[in-house]
Amino acid sequence: MAMIKERISRIQDDIHQICQKLGRKPQDVTLVGVTKYASPDQIQEAIAAGLKHIAENKVQEAVQKFPQFSGVTKHFIGHLQANKVKTALQLVDLIQSIDNLKLAQEIQKQAAKLNRQVDILIQVNTSGEKQKFGIDPQKTLRFIEEISQLDYIRVLGLMTMAPLTDNEKIIHDCFGFLRKIRDEVAKHFFGSSKVQMKNLSMGMTDDYKIALEEGSNMVRIGRAIFGE
Repeated sequence: MAMIKERISRIQDDIHQICQKLGRKPQDVTLVGVTKYASPDQIQEAIAAGLKHIAENKVQEAVQKFPQFSGVTKHFIGHLQANKVKTALQLVDLIQSIDNLKLAQEIQKQAAKLNRQVDILIQVNTSGEKQKFGIDPQKTLRFIEEISQLDYIRVLGLMTMAPLTDNEKIIHDCFGFLRKIRDEVAKHFFGSSKVQMKNLSMGMTDDYKIALEEGSNMVRIGRAIFGE
């Protein structure tokens, strides 16, 4: 039990220290535990240790795990296929990985049937890597304008992934770029109830400290909580 608890405590200490250094409030940062390789017992341990948000990147994994846990916010962070939307909406509170209109329209269609509002983040490909999902940064604003026309969807922020590299400057640039896009979108949609730039989701086990320095207020951590 202590192991996961200690790991969460260590991450929270990091968040606290970095926020203090930057004059930010640590409580404004959301720690999301990525449960991809975690067993239900490990997830329960993490929740008992104070973890309030969990995430999966495959719908079939979410189907198996999420219904076992209550009192936590459930995120979907992987590439969502249109044919899995209906299932995903029954399981998750926030979808972090919307990057095309067809997918958003399918969410709109299924959400209308459920008569519920669906909260999403827009995934932006700030690294420019071909193998990564995410909308082209230059098209982000226009894309959000299109999505803001959909009644049952609310955009609550942006998400990105940095490249796997030891070059910290590249990682800083990638996260800093998303922050700039966030600021631009926030300005454009100021006062909108449909588009609120509350969440800047960036940073994982290897780069969350850099992400926090660049303004992230939502980090997605798997390995540093649940182990290899």
